[in-house]
Amino acid sequence: MSKPVITLWSDASFFSPYVMSVYVALQEKGLPFTLKTVDLSRGEHLQTQWKGFSVTRRVPLLEVDAFELSESSAIAEYLDERFAPPQWERLYPHDLEKRARARQIQAWLRSDLMPIREERSTDVIFGGVKKPALSAAGQGSAEKLFSTASDLLAHGNPNLFGEWCIADADLALMINRLVLNGDAVPERLADYATFQWQRASVQRWVALSAKRAG
Repeated sequence: MSKPVITLWSDASFFSPYVMSVYVALQEKGLPFTLKTVDLSRGEHLQTQWKGFSVTRRVPLLEVDAFELSESSAIAEYLDERFAPPQWERLYPHDLEKRARARQIQAWLRSDLMPIREERSTDVIFGGVKKPALSAAGQGSAEKLFSTASDLLAHGNPNLFGEWCIADADLALMINRLVLNGDAVPERLADYATFQWQRASVQRWVALSAKRAG
């Protein structure tokens, strides 16, 4: 059986948290892939000749042979089913309820907490930029993040569900929007985000971003 040809399309700056999530997923699976970029600032994703134009015109875009898929959480779920354990590493918990919870966390991080995402964009994380104090809306969003994350991590373990899962990388990134800006973050959550950030797959992405930013 021939190996699939996998391509991941990223933003040219490597600042997208959603591309990072897919990049980490591919690294954790141990799947060889080619990384290509599209310059969003120049509108290259809106040009008809780009592969992702007919999908959603967004990154990340994953190509596996002739199949094209966008939206990071959909990609992670596809990868976990297409390249399933035990041959490949698991991205989501084996337990049904924990797996559902991990997907819930991912959906929440992508659809809520907009003030944090706006006021602490990923150039804080990957470009070392410092932002001014949070607005009232930003503070409220941070308090919501802290409360929810504290409940999720009340068990005191370094990962959400015992074994690492892709939702750990996504949650850590959201917390690090604040940690790496120097905002006040509960120590337990800051420690969790710092621990997750040292994972080899995440550090490979951080290195890509730093190289491009430099």
